[in-house]
Amino acid sequence: MSYGTLYLIPVPLADDAAAASYTPYLLQTINAINEYIVENEKTARKFLKQAGLQRPQSGLILHDYSKHARNDVDFSTIFSGLLAGRDVGLMSEAGCPGVADPGADIVAEAHRKGIRVAPLVGPSAILLALMASGFNGQSFVFHGYLPIDKNDRAKKIKAMEQLAQREKQTQLFIETPFRNNQLLAEILRVGSPHTRLCVACNLTAADEQIISQPLQRWRKEQYDFHKKPAIFLLY
Repeated sequence: MSYGTLYLIPVPLADDAAAASYTPYLLQTINAINEYIVENEKTARKFLKQAGLQRPQSGLILHDYSKHARNDVDFSTIFSGLLAGRDVGLMSEAGCPGVADPGADIVAEAHRKGIRVAPLVGPSAILLALMASGFNGQSFVFHGYLPIDKNDRAKKIKAMEQLAQREKQTQLFIETPFRNNQLLAEILRVGSPHTRLCVACNLTAADEQIISQPLQRWRKEQYDFHKKPAIFLLY
């Protein structure tokens, strides 16, 4: 018996951005399968409805792969459909599954089991921010979250700044939205005036904001990114 395919389905980054976030092939895919592995069931159901799911959602099979469920995940249950030949979709809470996302563990397990993995086109905050920054898109690295300890965080910022200068490499990182302003203040405190910083905030939303300029210009203005999803880039 042949196995099913694990489809990696990107989810919009912002509310009311579904139409700008999916392709006709994605629409065709979600209407051909009825089983999903999801990080957030509410987000998943909302996106499927906005994207144009035609079948009743009551008939969907949703496997919970949220933060609280991952410690006790039962791979035998999650992969039972795939191993029986049924196609299954993997959905992140926002953006692309497996990219800065715990879905990578599901994808790795699929490869170990010999299951075909098919990534679909969709929004990635990391790539959208890089595209809009004006920084080097040939060489870049994503660091995820920086250290919480203030001294360690300052050291990391300086190290990224030096790496960007030495290697001409764009440095990308994120912070919990309610700590965005503190991170910005720390970058402005320890960074060199000519280092360039881009903050891409609320990507794909109606109030999307992308600011890319040297730190010396950042220091002359006041910005508020509190509780707004953002990507930070240094170059």
